[in-house]
Amino acid sequence: MGARTQIRRLDLGYFVRPATETGGPEPRVEPVHAYLVRHAQGTLLFDTGIGDAGPATEARYRPRRQDLRDALATVGVGLSDLTLVVNCHLHFDHCGGNPLLPGTPLLVQAAELAAARRGGYTAEALVDFPGARYEELHGEAEVWPGVRIVPTPGHTDGHQSLVVTRPDGAVVLAGQAYDSASEFGAARLARRAAHDGVAPPLPAYRPWLDRLAGLDPRRVCFAHDDAVWESAPDVHRPPPP
Repeated sequence: MGARTQIRRLDLGYFVRPATETGGPEPRVEPVHAYLVRHAQGTLLFDTGIGDAGPATEARYRPRRQDLRDALATVGVGLSDLTLVVNCHLHFDHCGGNPLLPGTPLLVQAAELAAARRGGYTAEALVDFPGARYEELHGEAEVWPGVRIVPTPGHTDGHQSLVVTRPDGAVVLAGQAYDSASEFGAARLARRAAHDGVAPPLPAYRPWLDRLAGLDPRRVCFAHDDAVWESAPDVHRPPPP
C-alpha cells in the first residue's frame, strides 16, 4: 500500500500577508499549496486554493491565483478524477476551489463547518454552494488504509491534517497547523525537551504533537511554506524501496 501511494505538491498561487500579521516591519509573500494523494483506492486532494472573499480581502492580501484545473493538469489529473477532498480548514485560501467540485465528498471537522456557517469566518459562497457534499468528522478518522485525518487545532478550532503512511515513515500534510517548517521544528524540539525532563521554563507546544509523534513523521509539508520539515535519518530504519 505505502509504496503505491504518491504525493504531489500543487502550486495554487500566493498572497501578500501584511506586516500587521507577520510580527515584523515588512509584509511577507506566502505560497498557497495543495497536495494530491494518489492511492490504490482513489485520488484525494488536500486543499483547493484561493477563493474570492470580496473586495476588502482582495485589497488586504493581494492574491495571485493559479487555477485549480490548470494545477491539476500539470500532474495529469482532472476535476472528475478526484475521489475525495480534505480541507485543512475553511478559510478562503484553503477552500477556494471547492465550488468547482459539486458532488465530490468534502471531509471536514464538524466544528470547522459549524464555525464557517456562523458567519464572519470565511467567504460563505465558498462553503455552501450548489452541490456541496460535506462529510463531517468528529475527530480522527482513517480515510483509506494508511491515510488518516488527525485533528490539529490551533489556527482554527477545527483544523485538521492528513497523515500518509509510507514504508519509510509518515508524510504529514499539515496545512496551517503551523505556518512554517521552522515553527513546526521549534515546537517539536520544545516537546522533546519537555519529554526529556528539561527543567522549566520551556516553550509551550500543542498537545496533538504527541499524537503525530506516535505516527512516526518523516516529512511534514505545509500550506504556506515551500520548506519541508524532515526528521533526522534513523540508522535502524531500512532505506525506502
